[in-house]
Amino acid sequence: MTSKTKITVVGSGYVGMSLAVLLAQHNDVVVLDVDSSRVEKVNKKQSTVADTDIEDFLIQKELNLSATLDKKTAYENANFVVVATPTNFDSETNCFDTSSVDSVVSEALESNLGAFVVIKSTIPVGHTKLLQEKHSTDRIIFSPEFLCEGRALKDNLYPSRIIVGNKLEAGKAFANLLVEGAVKKDIEILFTNSTEAEATKLFANTYLAMRVSFFNELDSYALAHNLNTENIITGVCLDERIGEGYNNPSFGYGGYCLPKDTKQLLASYNQVPQKLIQAIVSSNIIRKDFIADEIIKLKPKKVGIYRLVMKTGSDNFRFSAVEGIIKRIKAKGVEVVVYEPELDSTDFFNLKVILDLNDFKKTCDIIIANRMDECLRDVDSKCFTRDIFGNN
Repeated sequence: MTSKTKITVVGSGYVGMSLAVLLAQHNDVVVLDVDSSRVEKVNKKQSTVADTDIEDFLIQKELNLSATLDKKTAYENANFVVVATPTNFDSETNCFDTSSVDSVVSEALESNLGAFVVIKSTIPVGHTKLLQEKHSTDRIIFSPEFLCEGRALKDNLYPSRIIVGNKLEAGKAFANLLVEGAVKKDIEILFTNSTEAEATKLFANTYLAMRVSFFNELDSYALAHNLNTENIITGVCLDERIGEGYNNPSFGYGGYCLPKDTKQLLASYNQVPQKLIQAIVSSNIIRKDFIADEIIKLKPKKVGIYRLVMKTGSDNFRFSAVEGIIKRIKAKGVEVVVYEPELDSTDFFNLKVILDLNDFKKTCDIIIANRMDECLRDVDSKCFTRDIFGNN
């Protein structure tokens, strides 16, 4: 009987939690986090994020999974240390803040002289190579993740592809661990150097942002000319070269990944001529301006925001597109209230939070919904949304 691979996953957000559950099917996995409440949840077989598949796996599957606050214990016996800590975009430095990733890499390499460190966090192009040179080691690997909030485990069980920025045996071994945990067979696996893998992640997300922006600007045009957006999009997407997917208009692309990844890619073009990448970033700002203006034209007295989360099944409203709409409406002196059941407070950035849905619907003369919900059908006439197809 072969011994199980020992893996430490640092960070228990969507990336870390989904990977930990995936890998714990066949390996010994320890989640390391600085948040004691998250550690307690994992040890109680509870998910730290909103993801039905993760919740089901924790209850129904035999997983070799535990969590700890103790770095020494987490690092010392690991064969692989997977880094899944956040990297927010810092507008002052015009770059990702990689401090949490850099810290974990340093600690893991120092604590364990044999472990390979796999970065799953999104980082600037070339950052892995810089870390390899800084630490004089080839034990640092970059492997991008391609996950959606609310279905992160599903995207790991049925991956579109697996990319590992390392062509050594350790890179192949890590790819095999991901394949072993997946349900999908015949997965496309691509081995590149680390810088190419980093670029792939940023270009992939920027392409998705570009597609969102395209259909949002199509919708802006249709609104301005009193045309049927659905008919136009349907006609455009019947071309098999274009196809469906990522074609449902919204208030703008938002969430944790697309806004920061597009900005980081744009920053990476500082020595390279470009127009399109800048246009994608700018388009998202213009769309929010346009939507806010359309709402203000209706001369509302009290605007209700139905949900801050970006999509159904998510509990994350970091950098949600609707936040940009809120700021613009408030700047015009319009009263704004929020309905968000994921909040446990009656205040959100100086906005009143109404926790009772019926009260919320009664008190607002216009309800803004980035994505419509059946519970709003009885007040459909007062809802403002650009959700044409009823999907995320």
